[in-house]
Amino acid sequence: MPQDIAFLLLPGFSALGFISAVEPLRVANRFRNDLYRWRILSTDGLPVTASNGFSLNAEPAYGMGGQAAKLLFVIAGFKPLACYTRQLENWLRQQDRAGITLGGIDTGSFVLAEAGLFSLTDSLTLHWEALSAFRERYPALQVSQELFETGPRRMTCAGGTASIDMMLDLIARDHDAALAAAISEQFVMSRIRRPSDHQRLQIAARYGIHNPKLIHVIGMMEQHMEEPLAPDVLAQHIDVTRRQLERLFCAALKDTPTHFYLQLRLSRARELLQQTDMSITSICVACGFESPSHFSRTYRERFGASPSRDRSSHSPHAEGAFIAAVR
Repeated sequence: MPQDIAFLLLPGFSALGFISAVEPLRVANRFRNDLYRWRILSTDGLPVTASNGFSLNAEPAYGMGGQAAKLLFVIAGFKPLACYTRQLENWLRQQDRAGITLGGIDTGSFVLAEAGLFSLTDSLTLHWEALSAFRERYPALQVSQELFETGPRRMTCAGGTASIDMMLDLIARDHDAALAAAISEQFVMSRIRRPSDHQRLQIAARYGIHNPKLIHVIGMMEQHMEEPLAPDVLAQHIDVTRRQLERLFCAALKDTPTHFYLQLRLSRARELLQQTDMSITSICVACGFESPSHFSRTYRERFGASPSRDRSSHSPHAEGAFIAAVR
């Protein structure tokens, strides 16, 4: 019998994440008849509009009844909790109690986490852009930057083309690696990526640098936002003087270590400002600023607007905002 898979699409969902999950199933059926069936669900049974404006017809999720799937994916986008309700929470928990494997694509992991459907031992992932917001909201959960994470009862992926890799992994486990490889070739993919392949470009590629000591320092900066490391400490970690560290940054990035670090922290602050309901004071602390006034001044210099004004310009109707006040 075909394996039944359901996709719950939330308004503003990632079209690429969804299509990348469905297409491997379609091609699998082309090579070997009727391996998979899938259904598109929405919370109200009405068409759902993706973040790119595409609209898809859907069946009502709450009317699944005896036609429940064995695997259910929640797919969201920029505002994963905008339509979160107690009814949705109860329904997802009901599917879990029925033995259905639950998955999250892109920011769908927010919805499962909000419903309390991850245990403290589950490993999960989601799109890297939402990682900081997720960790702030659910600090006890184990979230990674893997392309996808699979467990006995949970499957999550970063969305985008990572959905292809996750579904190819599923197909290989359900059937065999040869089928997954044949599907990959249909998509003109040179290889099937491993879960541990990076979501983002490596630091070297992102900044166009090759010096291993400089790459190491930037990695340390990215890992220490809340309590920034002093330039002397960074220099000691790569066994150079502070002056040598400054020369490395000047030669490769036309910047100073202090200013570069500040820009990283401001960018992180903007992610949290636009994607969470954290207070501005909490964001100030989370990004290592010594006072709200210093944070506000440097933020305005960098982005041309104060933190509060920038947040208001990314209201629930703007693309980058998360609606999180549901409890």
